[in-house]
Amino acid sequence: MTQADRESEWAADMRAALAGDADAYRRFLQCVTPHLRAVARKNCTQYGAPVSDAEDVVQEALLAIHLKRRTWDPARPITPWISVIVRNKLIDMLRRSVRLTVPIDDLAEVLAAEEPVDDSPAAHIGSLIGRLKDRQRAVVQAVSIEGCTTREAAARLRMSETGVRVTLHRALKALATLHQSSPG
Repeated sequence: MTQADRESEWAADMRAALAGDADAYRRFLQCVTPHLRAVARKNCTQYGAPVSDAEDVVQEALLAIHLKRRTWDPARPITPWISVIVRNKLIDMLRRSVRLTVPIDDLAEVLAAEEPVDDSPAAHIGSLIGRLKDRQRAVVQAVSIEGCTTREAAARLRMSETGVRVTLHRALKALATLHQSSPG
């Protein structure tokens, strides 16, 4: 059977399966599985994965074909669609199998060190701004930190200019209250 004949047969079976023909779907899966297995083995070899993982890739590809079968465009060839699924399942398997080990014996002193505490005024103000309501925080960020005009902030935040001014005033009042009540 030529590749064109195989493509035509698979596409016809998948079209029938999408129309509800269970026998055509079963035939499609039986015919496509050896192809999946061959592609999976070839890709495992090509990308340095154990060939024994090919069967896992085949099973995951069959499941993906089943779950995603409605994403295939019947006006397009089916073989590239199948090949992409197999390739993606192999990539997923390779990602899961990567296990990096880093000896930490040499890093014991570094790992045990405490994180430095940033007690600068900027860090204090940043933590206070973080306690504002979302809208107030966005206005303070735009106007007071980034230097936007009221008009620019209003356009960016989809507010009126008056709304930006009122929100900024309330935010600054809230920051003053938070600052007065904070220790230090």
